[in-house]
Amino acid sequence: MQVRHIDNDGAHAWNEYVASRPESSFYHRYEWREFYAGYFDKETEYLAAIDSDGELRGVLPLVRLKSWLFGDFFVSLPFVNYGGVVADNDQISDDLLAAAASLGAERGVSHLELRHANVDFDMPCRTDKVAMCLELPKSIESLGKSIGSKRRSQIRRPLRENPEIRFGTVDLLDCFYDVFSRNMRDLGTPVYAKSMFRFLLDTFPENTMVVTIRVDDAPAAAAFLIFDNIRMEIPWASTVQTFNRISINMLLYWEVLKYSIEAGKTTFDFGRSTVDSGTYRFKKQWGAEPVPLHWHYWLAGGGGLPKLNPDNPKYRMAIRMWQNLPLSVANFLGPHIVRHLP
Repeated sequence: MQVRHIDNDGAHAWNEYVASRPESSFYHRYEWREFYAGYFDKETEYLAAIDSDGELRGVLPLVRLKSWLFGDFFVSLPFVNYGGVVADNDQISDDLLAAAASLGAERGVSHLELRHANVDFDMPCRTDKVAMCLELPKSIESLGKSIGSKRRSQIRRPLRENPEIRFGTVDLLDCFYDVFSRNMRDLGTPVYAKSMFRFLLDTFPENTMVVTIRVDDAPAAAAFLIFDNIRMEIPWASTVQTFNRISINMLLYWEVLKYSIEAGKTTFDFGRSTVDSGTYRFKKQWGAEPVPLHWHYWLAGGGGLPKLNPDNPKYRMAIRMWQNLPLSVANFLGPHIVRHLP
C-alpha cells in the first residue's frame, strides 16, 4: 500500500472510490478541489492510498489555510462540516493520517484539522459540536403530524402575510445574498462573497439551489441548499430581523423540508450546533437528532487545541466592532477575512 498525491488525472478514480464508501460526504468529491484551489486560490493536497493493483483504498483531501492573522494549517475540509479520512480499514486510515502528519511537518504548518462524523481516532479531538440530522418521513402529512400543533401554528402565522416563496438558482442569488450578508453582519461574522455562491451554483448545478421568501416585495428569509441523491443540507440560512416577529424562519424551514420530501430525499442535515444552544433547540423541535462530530488534530508542537471560533473570548471585541460596521463595509471586508477562516 502506497500513499500518493492525486492530480486531475486521478479525478475519476477518486470519485468512483468516494461514491463506493457510505461514510464519505458530498464534499469529498474531487470537484471541490477546484472550489478550494481555483476559486479561493488555496494550496490543496489530495492524498490516496493505492494498493499493488493500482486500486484506491482510501482518500484524504487537505486544504492549506495560511495568513498572518490566523496562522498556517491544513484542514479537511474548510468552510464545511465534513471531510477527513475515508478508507477501507483502520490500517489504511492510519497510513493516510501518518502521511498527512509528515506533509504537515514538511510544510511547517502548526496543525492539521480533520473533520469526521461518527469516527474516532487516537488523536487530540474536539467533540463540542454535533450535526443535527432528521430522517425524513415519506410524506409531508407525516412531517406535519410529527412537529406538533405549536409548530404548525408558527408556520401558519407568516402565511397570513401572503409571502412569495421561490426555489431557484442564480436568479435568486441577489435576494439570498441581501438577506444572508445582512444577517452575518448582525452576528458579527465576516461574510463570504456573493461570487462564491455563484461559483457553487455554476460548478454543481445538479446539487445546489437557493430558496427565498419575500413579504410585501421585501426580502425576508433565504437559504442556500446543497444535496445529493438522498441527502439535503442547509449550510447557509438567514432571516431579516424585522420579520422574525412573524416566525418567518419556521416557514423557511417548513418549505425546505417539504421540498426535500417531494424530491425523494431521506435525510435532512440542519448543520452543526453546540449541544443545548439556541440553534440546537431550534433544530431539535423539528425532530432532528445529534450526530457526533469528531474534529481530530495533529499538532506540530503539542499543546492545546486551536481555538479559531467565535466562542473564543479573544474575538469578542472584534465581533462587537463588526456588528456596528455599515453593511457595505462589512460586505467589502468580509470576503477578504473569511477566506482564511476554517
